[in-house]
Amino acid sequence: MSGEWNGPILDNHFHLNRSGRFLAAAEDFKRVGGTDIVLVHCPDFQSPPTDYKGHADAYSNTISIAAEVRGKLDLGVRVILGPHPAAFAHQFESMSEEDAVENYWHSIDAAIHFVNEGQAHGVGEVGRPHWKVSEEVWNLSNRLLEETMSIASKEGIPLQLHVEGESESTYPDLALMADRVGLPRHRLVRHYAPGDVSEKATCGLIPSVLMGKDSIPKLLESLPECNTGFMLETDYMDDPRRPGAVLGPKTVPKRTRALAMAGIDEEILWNCHVDLPLRTYGPNP
Repeated sequence: MSGEWNGPILDNHFHLNRSGRFLAAAEDFKRVGGTDIVLVHCPDFQSPPTDYKGHADAYSNTISIAAEVRGKLDLGVRVILGPHPAAFAHQFESMSEEDAVENYWHSIDAAIHFVNEGQAHGVGEVGRPHWKVSEEVWNLSNRLLEETMSIASKEGIPLQLHVEGESESTYPDLALMADRVGLPRHRLVRHYAPGDVSEKATCGLIPSVLMGKDSIPKLLESLPECNTGFMLETDYMDDPRRPGAVLGPKTVPKRTRALAMAGIDEEILWNCHVDLPLRTYGPNP
């Protein structure tokens, strides 16, 4: 039976940029019913930091953006900080391996500091390249990702993952990696996930489904076999050079209502927007 949804709405992967639309983008999200965002740090891809202080300063800016959105728009904002794999994969090619790896750990250490201080809620987006790279860079990226999972296990911190696209081996590979280091699979959130949320596909990881129009049929089809739950996202970039990329800020509220009209139970939507984010990241500040 189709219905309506007037409850909370969370976008699980949302970027904001002071040189982009910034508060206006968050306001668009709120205007159509959005109540909460997970604000993910967006690095400077052209000139990423190369030491601990540089990472800490960049993260501090993301934390201040979150505070402004909370204060001026009364939106719930959780914060995810970490080294985007695209920024670091290029450093692996332009710096010595030793320097690149040291810089990666500076970025992780700074992110964990802010999580432990209560100013952030998880580490991400971490992962591995989603484009063709050398075998050396691929193997190094995987080693660092597994070591990051090990630290997340010890620290009790969730990770948002940025990995390759539709490969059938991706979820199983990540799940086994987590198992090897003792990280519970449900502490891993796969950003930019495809619409298949079945347990068979996700292997116990949490899918954060990119809510393009074509994602809804697959989500509805696989929902009966979903045990872990799912979240929804736009990966809104707030990049002046790419307006509306990846999806616009109004998308998740609109798709949530479409899912309600398609007959998804209110309990499932409440889990998606409230209970699962609470279990994964903890409460809003």
